[in-house]
Amino acid sequence: MGRRKKLINNTDIPQHKIEAIARCIMPDILAFYESEEGQREFVEWKKQREAEKQEAKAE
Repeated sequence: MGRRKKLINNTDIPQHKIEAIARCIMPDILAFYESEEGQREFVEWKKQREAEKQEAKAE
């Protein structure tokens, strides 16, 4: 299994507050990406990202 890179908090915001906010918004983020609209946007994002990679290779 791959090791997870430890994230570094370079802000003045305490880590426990960042984690509390993440716990609050994570269910909404997951619900969005499980929805049809979220799935469509994700597919579009992947297409756009792939196009950008192709452009970078062409340069």
